[in-house]
Amino acid sequence: MQKLIVILLFFISTLTLAQTNNIFTNENKIYIPNIKTVLCYNSNKEQSLPVILLNSSETIAFSFDDLLAGTKNYWYTVEHCTSDWQTSRISSLDYLDGFADDRIIEYHYSSNTTRKYTHYELTLPNTQVKPKIGGNYLLKVYEDGDKNKPVISQRFYILDSQVAIAGEVTNSLQVADRDSKQKINFTINHSIAIPNPYQDLKAIVMQNFNSNTAQINTRPSFVRPNQLVYNDLNTNDFWADNEFRKFDTRSLRFKGDNVRDIFRDNESVNVMLFQDITRNTGTFANQLDENGSFFIRNTDGRDDRTEAEYMGVLFTLNASAPSKDGDAYVVGRFNNYTLNKENKLLYDVNKKQFYGNILMKQGLYDYEYIWLEKSSKTIETKPFEGAFFQTENTYQIFVYYRRPGARWETLVGYTNLSNRITDKK
Repeated sequence: MQKLIVILLFFISTLTLAQTNNIFTNENKIYIPNIKTVLCYNSNKEQSLPVILLNSSETIAFSFDDLLAGTKNYWYTVEHCTSDWQTSRISSLDYLDGFADDRIIEYHYSSNTTRKYTHYELTLPNTQVKPKIGGNYLLKVYEDGDKNKPVISQRFYILDSQVAIAGEVTNSLQVADRDSKQKINFTINHSIAIPNPYQDLKAIVMQNFNSNTAQINTRPSFVRPNQLVYNDLNTNDFWADNEFRKFDTRSLRFKGDNVRDIFRDNESVNVMLFQDITRNTGTFANQLDENGSFFIRNTDGRDDRTEAEYMGVLFTLNASAPSKDGDAYVVGRFNNYTLNKENKLLYDVNKKQFYGNILMKQGLYDYEYIWLEKSSKTIETKPFEGAFFQTENTYQIFVYYRRPGARWETLVGYTNLSNRITDKK
């Protein structure tokens, strides 16, 4: 038993330079295994959503680590996309001032860390690359100026604010779901001409900035002068889920929240978390969380960016498999809620236990367990986390408008809702 735990804890996949895919996809994705800890947010607030106002002083802060250390020749470009993240197929001259691409020149080497890495940073817009229209954008990072060597693709948003959004979080109107779902009603107030809101306007609602939860609204319930109302009985219902689980590795000298053991030697640092249990039965247990976010922190050093350690984190979930045809994953904003082999959990049938080891950078993390049903391709947290209306969640509403005759969609409205009762520290 002890031998098995040690093997699992110290197992970290060997990093190689091999690229898994030589074609960019329009999603948040890392294409080579030596790239870790991609951060992208409005620089006014750490880990805020990557949404900035067009022609303002706001900027996007973007960064990542290369675990092969040294210095690489990384380039980047940005591409305008449709509301459903397809390429807009317009010239870069239509949406960019300056150059179409540039090299990432700001980088810092790690110091006082067991595992060496190089930290790269980028700010957008900048003097070289400056988007000039609102909409969805995809940042593409590639190696040696060759777009056939993809490294990272990252979504961000530029808001050309033309409408106001008023929304609320309420109980589901479906009687059977009132205790487990939350419903979003919202109204778009506008002064611009929208001749055909059923065709030219689209609103997308998502929970906790998780694209897996996105719901598309194309038909307002009521069309009034300068106002579009979306409150249909059967739309924008979301499973309320549960508060996120969390762990604290700001210090590796002391055991933080949910940390059972810390193992370190001259070559690696590994952290074993306390075993988790299912939360799909019983009553709602309120706890503070960050709605899936994570924060790179190192209280043992001075610079979080370059002195935070990389550590193998062992997750263990004591639970029966919900079905015979599915897989469990551990997700959060730390991996953009994506399902891949790095965060897929192994299952021990005899012990009824899921476990997995993920390489992560020192800090504070929210996480949750999800189940992917292979036959239906449905993704649910409910089998492991439960669903309670009292759960505090954030909801994002993005409004896109294509003017008659226009060749692209513009992001004209955005708001971030919450059913938070008290502010978190």
